[in-house]
Amino acid sequence: MEKPTTTFSGSSPAVENPEVESDFLRNVHALLRELDGHHPAFQREQGMLRWTLHKKIDRNLSSGALLIKILVKELERAERCGNRQYIIPLLHSLMYTLVKAPGIPDDLYERVYDFCKKLLTLPKPYCSIGLHYAQQLKLERRVPGILYQRLVSAEQALKNDSFPYQEKVFMLTDPDLLSEAVCRAIATEVKAAQTSQCPRSCMIYVIEHALQEGIKEHGDFRTLQAMLQSEPLDVIEDCFQKVVAAMEHAGRDMNAEYHQYVEELEKIYGTLLTTSKKDEEGAAAEGSPGIPLPNPSISFHLSTDEAQLWNELVLFLCPQSQSCEENSLGEVLESFEIQDMGPDYDSCEQARFSMLSTDSGIERDLPTPEEDVPEAEHSRLQRKGGIKKRASALDCLSLLQAGSSGQGAKPDGKLHRKWGGSVMEPIAQMKRLHTARVLVLGDDRVLGRLAQAYYSLRKRDSRRAYLTSRLKVHFYYVPVMEEQPSSCSTEEYALTDLTEPCELAAYLGRVDPWYESNVNTLCHMIPKLATMPSTPSKTSVSELFIVDVIAYYVRLGSQPVYFQVYTVKLFFKNEGLEPAEDVFLIELHVTLEECDPSRDHLLMKKKTMIELPGADVTLVYKKVSLSNREKEEIASLRTTGLVMKAIPSNETEDLVCLNVSIAEIVKTANLSGRSYSVVTNKIRMRSIKMQSSERRSFTVCLDKDSRRVYKNVTGIEVSPCLEPSYCLQKARARQTHLSGDEDVGLAKYLPTSLLLPINTFAGIIQ
Repeated sequence: MEKPTTTFSGSSPAVENPEVESDFLRNVHALLRELDGHHPAFQREQGMLRWTLHKKIDRNLSSGALLIKILVKELERAERCGNRQYIIPLLHSLMYTLVKAPGIPDDLYERVYDFCKKLLTLPKPYCSIGLHYAQQLKLERRVPGILYQRLVSAEQALKNDSFPYQEKVFMLTDPDLLSEAVCRAIATEVKAAQTSQCPRSCMIYVIEHALQEGIKEHGDFRTLQAMLQSEPLDVIEDCFQKVVAAMEHAGRDMNAEYHQYVEELEKIYGTLLTTSKKDEEGAAAEGSPGIPLPNPSISFHLSTDEAQLWNELVLFLCPQSQSCEENSLGEVLESFEIQDMGPDYDSCEQARFSMLSTDSGIERDLPTPEEDVPEAEHSRLQRKGGIKKRASALDCLSLLQAGSSGQGAKPDGKLHRKWGGSVMEPIAQMKRLHTARVLVLGDDRVLGRLAQAYYSLRKRDSRRAYLTSRLKVHFYYVPVMEEQPSSCSTEEYALTDLTEPCELAAYLGRVDPWYESNVNTLCHMIPKLATMPSTPSKTSVSELFIVDVIAYYVRLGSQPVYFQVYTVKLFFKNEGLEPAEDVFLIELHVTLEECDPSRDHLLMKKKTMIELPGADVTLVYKKVSLSNREKEEIASLRTTGLVMKAIPSNETEDLVCLNVSIAEIVKTANLSGRSYSVVTNKIRMRSIKMQSSERRSFTVCLDKDSRRVYKNVTGIEVSPCLEPSYCLQKARARQTHLSGDEDVGLAKYLPTSLLLPINTFAGIIQ
């Protein structure tokens, strides 16, 4: 569909106001200086500059074209001067403004589109983000306003036949990690954002925006706005269906003519104004009304159980209004007819039985109802109850690949962290109409709980592919840390070296500066806002800072960074206890438990003998190197404990492995006699087994969480957590193939490791 080239000549004074242009330019330059971090004053305003800039656009949408013009100039200057660190933040800000602002001139579309095409020659993430935005710009220019319509329709779950996609933001936090005041402040702001928008208002926004962008200066939009506000709901819904149908048809049919699309909008517009008796000229003189972009639908949950994530996602797919009550969740899952990947680990190939069919498939071969059909012949013509068709191998593979966090192909086993979008799509592309955006708030401990819930979800879904086939899940993380430590830090087994309680957020801030500026700033800002006295302006829709920043993050944060989940098996001093298994994402801390001084063998030792701290242990580990070679080594040493870090301390050592620090006790001799010293050994490992050589036991703490402490541990085994779908297919293949550890069947095409994707604005900027 070819759109005629037009130049928008806005009548709003803000478009030609030099004061507005100068104000925007100062804001944009302040944003760039914030990215450089040259001025310490920006540390106090970090995160507020971007929000303030977009709030100015929300208050005067007609000035959006002016801001886009400034951002395009800065993008072109950054590309000429080689300042790539500015490109992604400027491009995100530009596209966010473009979706909301009306009347963007075609020459600006061309300049932005040409710039996005230039990014295709650059490495990731520039090429992937440039391609994504180039596709959106091409669609928006062909059908003006379609990006706004699709965003609002999906986020608000506005039911229509032409665009049935739905999105929802699930905000999860652990009430044990955040104070009641912080949880209440977040919940209050989310509630204020939701009460300000209803399906009726959002449908009116879509209608107004589509007509304003389609018929432009030929419409009286002040009269239209007043007319829509007075119309009953059934008229609004009918008009909304027609507008969405016209836009989606124009967006999908490449042979459609642009003037036909405009004529369809004019027909809808004319129908709405037939009953209007307002003075058109008087209303038109006031200019076009501003149409806000409503915040996405957000539900706030206090998560206390790892199964809650699964339950919320299932309820999102099958809400209670569709007779799917919470107490019948089990029945819904059991009745689901996708291939049953049950716990019996049987072979995928099952015995099949068929029945000879005498139906030719041609309708005229069947007897007419008037014909006298013998009873025996009539019974032969009745179709027998068919056997439920099981999914094919390709269908199984696409379901498993789509649900796993890896690529569609087998990973290459490199040490470097995986990030960015998928290069290879699943073999059989599925149409999933629902998107769940799961956002967690808290420190590293809440991420450890998320890893547990994600592992449980993947394990459950690999056996019966329910969520995978219907739902896309994206994960987001907002660090929140209160000034006062939580109560768990005073417990007996709390760690004493929590110098960095938000390690993963700090890492994401290093590899993505725009994440550092917009998301990491909420770490201390949310607790401060929670302690501020409540005012009417604080809960007004225009001043919802937390919700606005989260909406910006979930809408534009499309580049995932993948983090390896690790599994740990723990053996206890009491041999009668079964070994425990758990997973962790960030850290595993092993400390030596205090020895009982009442032991008889301690009393028999000489007083002159120096008692060495720690315990003798045996380590069996796979050491890794930058050449991606693994070497199994065995070491026996005396130690007081060790720390395993899965998150690198700096981006230059960004390797997917465990950075293990071992406190080794080394005997020394000097003039005063024998003594000892503590030496810290740092080793990169793929996996490790540790066994106490004495009867001394250890305490193991996972992800800095004092609620996840294991005592009386004498041995541990740590290794990368395997993708549950891979384990299931490998177990099934072993029953039919005697190939040892070699991958056969569907297991050859599945990722082996379980990776947790956290979305950011740019992924990893190298």
